[in-house]
Amino acid sequence: MKALIKLFSLSLIVLLFGCQKDGEIPQGDDPEKVAVAFFEALYNEKDVNKAAKVCSPQLARIVLHYRSPEAVGRHLFNMSYDSVVVTPDDSGVKVREQFKDEAKITLYFEGKYQDSIVKDVKRIYMVQKGGDWLIEKILKDPF
Repeated sequence: MKALIKLFSLSLIVLLFGCQKDGEIPQGDDPEKVAVAFFEALYNEKDVNKAAKVCSPQLARIVLHYRSPEAVGRHLFNMSYDSVVVTPDDSGVKVREQFKDEAKITLYFEGKYQDSIVKDVKRIYMVQKGGDWLIEKILKDPF
């Protein structure tokens, strides 16, 4: 019986992880998840190519121009992290200003950089094209 459970569990794990291609950020109806995954790819996974896949063509070109995640973070977002936790705004106020195919999302960052704790807030504008959410631009600091 234990062997059957282990076999079933292993099959389920392979099925779940086999559905997503390596190096891709999952898409869906939730632009917040795509936005968080973008910054996770950039700051925690250190993968500029993965992050650029969910950017508009114009923003992807700029992201890829900098080549390193450190340069992208420093020049595009004015944020440097060794590691970071990214959370979307869930304050109960209007979490996301979303229309049919666009969204403005507020994200909170808390992480470490050179043994210091660094916190920041960013707002991004996303558009939905062909069923996929893309980061179009970084909005001006709301604070």
